Amino acid sequence: MARLSDPSPYVEFDRTQWRALRMSTPLKLTEDELVRLRGLGEKIDLLEVEEVYLPLARLIHLQVAARQALFATTAHFLGDSNGEPSQNPDRPVPFVIGVAGSVAVGKSTTARVLQALLARWEHHPRVDLVTTDGFLYPNAELSRRNLMHRKGFPESYDRRGLMRFVTAVKSGSDAACAPVYSHLLYDIVPGEKQIIEHPDILILEGLNVLQTGPALMVSDLFDFSVYVDARIEDIENWYISRFLSMRAGAFADPASHFHHYSTLTDEQAVFAARDIWHSINRPNLIDNILPTRPRATLVLRKDSDHSINRLRLRKL
Repeated sequence: MARLSDPSPYVEFDRTQWRALRMSTPLKLTEDELVRLRGLGEKIDLLEVEEVYLPLARLIHLQVAARQALFATTAHFLGDSNGEPSQNPDRPVPFVIGVAGSVAVGKSTTARVLQALLARWEHHPRVDLVTTDGFLYPNAELSRRNLMHRKGFPESYDRRGLMRFVTAVKSGSDAACAPVYSHLLYDIVPGEKQIIEHPDILILEGLNVLQTGPALMVSDLFDFSVYVDARIEDIENWYISRFLSMRAGAFADPASHFHHYSTLTDEQAVFAARDIWHSINRPNLIDNILPTRPRATLVLRKDSDHSINRLRLRKL
């Protein structure tokens, strides 16, 4: 039985309780597909997909259907004088999901797995995924503002541009354009755009997507949100392990912005990774990302081995 933690706004589940909520939802994801979705250092397997992500996909599917019915009812209410609904029934208002969490916690894998599972339902086959990395200011602009050392912090993003993009998608724009970020170049790719056209579901993944403010924020447009959580010490270890893997992988590419790290010894690489973590990623997590966790619809809590064994669902 799930634990109702009054006066907490959440219902808490362990993995055994949560997996029962899958009901008869079929698994349509193969091992080969999962390998392609898995991020560097992630250990997600098909069992976790079955026990954690399928119940989550089922919950979101039910909420999409309910939200589409609500919008249809509202559109009918706002119909013209002949009583005809003003909303095109073939183009329901997109359902927007936010996925938040620290660097190296696995939020990108969570977003990709959700996209793959949700797109297999015939009622919402078009599921687009956009990362907020594309809304970072270009390096030239960050340098002009003396913000290169704050890259990834809220002030390093074009928040107005992000808000305009999500608003355009949510309001049914024929096409909304998102800038494209290259992790290889560590910068926005000039002239390259990701075109989003009438998705059934939009997943927006990023560090600070649940942030609030005095004005309307992108999180105010979410229909559902997920926060991927773990102990800070575990995330630090995952970040260092990922850094070591990238030293021999992506950093080895001469075109990589971080190519200079590829020649470091293990000891030097660990020192560099730990320095980056404590000077940038940890402060950003504590000051800006972690405080947004209570806003999430669902919190996925990871253990030190990356497995998800506890969940907290906001009460409706």
